[in-house]
Amino acid sequence: MRAFREAVEAGDIDAAEALLAEDVVFTSPVVFKPYPGKAITAAILRAVVQVFEDFRYVREIGEPDGADHALVFTARVGDRELTGCDFLHVNEDGLIDDFMVMVRPLSAAQALAEAMGARFDRIVRAAEARSV
Repeated sequence: MRAFREAVEAGDIDAAEALLAEDVVFTSPVVFKPYPGKAITAAILRAVVQVFEDFRYVREIGEPDGADHALVFTARVGDRELTGCDFLHVNEDGLIDDFMVMVRPLSAAQALAEAMGARFDRIVRAAEARSV
C-alpha cells in the first residue's frame, strides 16, 4: 500500500489517517484485545510516531492492486532495536479496514508496550475527542 507507506515515511499522519476505513480494526503487537474504529487507530498511530525512533520501511510485500499488504519496518524504542511488520487489508473502497502489527524481538516488544502504556490514557482521550 504505497500511499500509506509514503504518508508514514513523510510523517504525515493526517494523510495516513485518511486511508483508514471508519470500521478499521487495529491489532496491537503487545495487547490481546483489538481496537475497533478509525479514531482509536489514528490516535495509536500518532503516539507510535513519537515512540519509534529511526523508523523506516525496508520491504513491501503484496500486489499493488491487491487487498493484502505487508510493510516490513525497522525502528528503535529507547535502546532496543526492532523489526516489525504492518499487515494491512484494504476494503473495496481502497481503505484500510484491518491493520495488524507484529514486532520482534521480545525485549523490543516489551519496551514498546511500556512506552505505549505510559501514553495510553492520552491516546484514549485523543480518540474520544476525535469521535465527538
